[in-house]
Amino acid sequence: MTRALDELINTKEPAWPQVKAWVAGAKARTVEVLDSNPSRAKDVLLALQVTTRSPMGAIAFQTGGLLIDHGWVRVFGGGCARFEGDLARWNGLGPRPLTDRFEGAMLVGHDALGGFFALDGGALGEGKGHAFYLAPDTLSWEKLTDSYSALLVFLLQGDLTGFYGDLRWEGWERDVKALSPDRGFHFHPPLFAEAEAGTPRSRKDVPMTELLALTLDFMEQLTGDETA
Repeated sequence: MTRALDELINTKEPAWPQVKAWVAGAKARTVEVLDSNPSRAKDVLLALQVTTRSPMGAIAFQTGGLLIDHGWVRVFGGGCARFEGDLARWNGLGPRPLTDRFEGAMLVGHDALGGFFALDGGALGEGKGHAFYLAPDTLSWEKLTDSYSALLVFLLQGDLTGFYGDLRWEGWERDVKALSPDRGFHFHPPLFAEAEAGTPRSRKDVPMTELLALTLDFMEQLTGDETA
């Protein structure tokens, strides 16, 4: 049964104050909360059928998305002119989907490397909503946290420097700040392949939809399963 908008907007126990507290606690890195487009946010909320009592619903309704660590990590929200990719479009919902819907998983964010964050609905693990990361350097879904809320806290306040390790380069902050949130870096050779000693990888910015398609294609070629 599809719920109406007034059933999805929770005014008694909204999650937005908690999300704002998590953002305020991100003292070690930059976080930009993009302004929402109210009309579009309502459409996204209706497409998702989640309430604003949940952090995901709050972010979808209250923001155009979150840009974390100079925009290295992008958390999907309700979308805006600056960040077209929203929670609905990235999950094959609504009139303008960006990709086919994942059966058994929900995409909730991505990063400048072409990595994607998703919640498991059965395709990635046990179907208990655990958060996974599709790593472009291993071509595998790696479990990160036990929930969407825990994923947000990790992305906002956790050790991203340690998480990404040597995948970052000198001057990455400048390069990423100049990048649209809807685009990421395509590397040659790919991050999962070895590069010749002493030879730096080349990179160019491409649409995130292209990076996801390339990653899934590589996964299927190498493993025969795009969710492996």
